[in-house]
Amino acid sequence: MAQTAPTKGNLNAAKRSRALADNGYELMDRKRNILIREIMELMDEAEDLQERIDSTFSEAYASMRLAEISMGGSAQSGANAVPIDDSFSIRFRSVMGVELPVVSAEPEEPSGPPYGLAFTSSDLDDAYFKFAEVKELICELAQTENSIYRLAYAIKKAQKRANALKNIVIPGLESEIFRISDALEEKEREEFVRLKVVKSRNERLKGEQNAQTE
Repeated sequence: MAQTAPTKGNLNAAKRSRALADNGYELMDRKRNILIREIMELMDEAEDLQERIDSTFSEAYASMRLAEISMGGSAQSGANAVPIDDSFSIRFRSVMGVELPVVSAEPEEPSGPPYGLAFTSSDLDDAYFKFAEVKELICELAQTENSIYRLAYAIKKAQKRANALKNIVIPGLESEIFRISDALEEKEREEFVRLKVVKSRNERLKGEQNAQTE
C-alpha cells in the first residue's frame, strides 16, 4: 500500500479515520455483547423447551398406550381421524440487525378432537391434547434453535470485524498518524533552521553594509 504524502490535510484525514475506526470498534463490541446476552437466554430457553417436549411426549405416548388397552383397534381409528396439520407461519424480528424467526401455528377449528366421542376414551382425548401441545412446543423449539444459529453466525461475524478494527485498522492508522506527524515535525525543524540561517545571514550582511557606510 502506497504511503500518503505527509501533509496536514492527510494528517487530519488519518485522525478522522482513526476516530471512525474507534467508534466502529465500540459499536461492534457493543453489538457482540448484546447478541451474546440474547443467545445465552435462548440457549436456556431451548434447554427448557427440550425438557418439556420430552416430558410431554412421554405423557402423550403413555396416554396413547392406555387408550389402545381400553379401546383396542378403535384407538387407531381415532388417531387416523386426526388430520395432518401443516398450518404455520413465519415472520421475523430484528435484534441489532439480525433477523430472527418467529414461528406460529394457526389455531385449530374446532378446538376439540376431530373424532366422535361416543366410542372413545378420555385417554385418547388426553393423548390428542398432549400431542397438540408437543406440536406447539416443537414450533417454539424450531424458532429458538434457528435464532441461536443466526445469532451465533452474527456474533462470529461481529467478532471478526471487531478484531480487524482493533488489531489491523486502528494500529495501521496510528502508525500512519505517527509517520505523518513525525515528517511534519521534521519539516518544521528544517524550516526553523533555514529561517534562522537566513536571518543570521541577513544580519551579517546588514552589519557589513553599516561598517562600509561608516
